[in-house]
Amino acid sequence: MPSTVLDSDIFRDVFGTAEMRAVFSDDNLLKCYVEAEVALAVAQGRTGVIPQNAADAIAKTAPTVALDRAKLKQEAENIGYPILGLVRQLSAKLGDAGRYIHWGATTQDIMDTATVLQVRAGLAIVERDITAVSAALTKHAEKYRDTPMAGRTHLQQALPITFGYKCAIWLDALDRHAARLRELKPRALVAQLGGAAGTLASLGEKGLDVRSEYARALNLADPPITWHVARDAVVETVNFLGLVTGSLGKIGFDIMLMMATELAEAFEPFAAHRGASSTMPQKRNPISSEILVANAKAVRQHAGLMLDAMIQDFERATGPWHVEWMAVPESFILTAGSLAQAKFMLEGLIVDESRMRRNLDMTQGLIVAEAVMMGLAPHLGRQQAHDVVYDACRTALAQGSSLFDVLKANLAITSALPADRLHALCDPANYLGQAPAMVDAVVRKPRGS
Repeated sequence: MPSTVLDSDIFRDVFGTAEMRAVFSDDNLLKCYVEAEVALAVAQGRTGVIPQNAADAIAKTAPTVALDRAKLKQEAENIGYPILGLVRQLSAKLGDAGRYIHWGATTQDIMDTATVLQVRAGLAIVERDITAVSAALTKHAEKYRDTPMAGRTHLQQALPITFGYKCAIWLDALDRHAARLRELKPRALVAQLGGAAGTLASLGEKGLDVRSEYARALNLADPPITWHVARDAVVETVNFLGLVTGSLGKIGFDIMLMMATELAEAFEPFAAHRGASSTMPQKRNPISSEILVANAKAVRQHAGLMLDAMIQDFERATGPWHVEWMAVPESFILTAGSLAQAKFMLEGLIVDESRMRRNLDMTQGLIVAEAVMMGLAPHLGRQQAHDVVYDACRTALAQGSSLFDVLKANLAITSALPADRLHALCDPANYLGQAPAMVDAVVRKPRGS
């Protein structure tokens, strides 16, 4: 019976995706276990550790064995791990070749390797979807390169920016995540084979050759040493997912605030009753954004949990390893859910440029007080210019006047700057700094660099 948002018939496609759930499903997990056992037999056949005909039989027959799930569940509950029960069932179906399955390996070898196979498939999905989200952000950065809006700090209007600049900041973060993913793969996609204490003693002098062939059969990297209790690569993977969902959460949080009635600058895609309230017909809630924020918080918790689980005892852990069984699948599923929500939201994002401009003009020029100050500084000195403009801002606020009207009434200011120059300084669209140029730098950067 489904009991969490990740397997709930109601919520599972809100917080995750069917595609990523399939990667971490029991069906695929068992398939990966069998794939690891087959690769081990193939490697041992190639190196002469087991008879070649036995290796061939295992490779041919093991993937076709119909496993008794109920029996496997019962034995896993009793033993604490599923591999012994799996090996028993495979061995019983393989005839004489069954004597050679799981030769010299330990449970963690197979389970770790299966996890790596799942991680490889999961990262492929993440990589693809980061590319899709980046493509959507690239379009917005280009389209709104010069669209002025209020930049906000401490939730107050600060200086003018462009919406394209905001999108380019989001895009640049995803570019860094794409680079991190490429750098992560060689460390994370590594086979595990060490035997009981990691020394490959059960395979004698051919242990390293077997491990090399095992990794080759699985198209994984061959580690220099067993990593049973050196979990940094798995931990790095989940923390990478925490970074991705964190950046997506930042995007969601910004869009959520921009959808607020008082701002109304950008909106998630419209669909009938999407984000509707059960009692307030006017509502249009930021559903995707809310999921992005929630998923980021959940994956962050898993990232911390994984860091804690790095501290393992001696050569095989008594407990911390089990943390990964929970944290890895859930982190991948939540990340896939965030990427899917971000893709949907950004590909259909509705941007109200006129409202951005109205909000930018809301303070009647106060948002460009710095521009006026810097324009006056060469004539009055920086500090005096600051003080004059500061006083003008206070007067404008008290009178409800525009900054320009207050400034043009000040003889010290008008003697330093002509009216047309003063008027230009008070236009927020003229004080965008290098925002458009920075947008160009991000957009023109080859994706994947």
